Amino acid sequence: MPTEDTEELPLNEVERSLEECQKQRDEYLAGWQRARADFLNYKKEEIERLKGFINYASEETILKVLPLLDNLYLAEKNLPENLKNDDYVKGLLQTKTLFENFLKEQGIAPIEVLGKKFDPNLHEVIEEVEVKDQEPGIIVEEIQKGYLIQERLLRPAKVKITKPEV
Repeated sequence: MPTEDTEELPLNEVERSLEECQKQRDEYLAGWQRARADFLNYKKEEIERLKGFINYASEETILKVLPLLDNLYLAEKNLPENLKNDDYVKGLLQTKTLFENFLKEQGIAPIEVLGKKFDPNLHEVIEEVEVKDQEPGIIVEEIQKGYLIQERLLRPAKVKITKPEV
């Protein structure tokens, strides 16, 4: 029963007002859902960006450590025969194994090169040498090891390859 201060609204106006409220509710709900989805996408993108930054920082550190391992490989390669069984030398070369294991744990693998076909995506040619009866472009010597990190190139291998006979 209406009071003196209020008027009774016709039923069609009440229905129209209800429909308008429901329409506003649906718009607000859709807007909230879009904003929530945008926020979740932003959060995922930010996490990926941070992961990329961390990976980049660790790659830079690894690249600074690789010359130490290169020197150990060089020392082992040029080790005189009379020192190969020396306990001190064996202990020093154990450091090389520790480095190799550390790199493996970080998802870093050396690129296998000897006898393979030259690939400019993985190798850097230092020298071309003539080798009889061998197809050109085959790697015959590794000058410096190359590495992959998570199947991506970290550092190309420096190699000598066969050149065509003239």
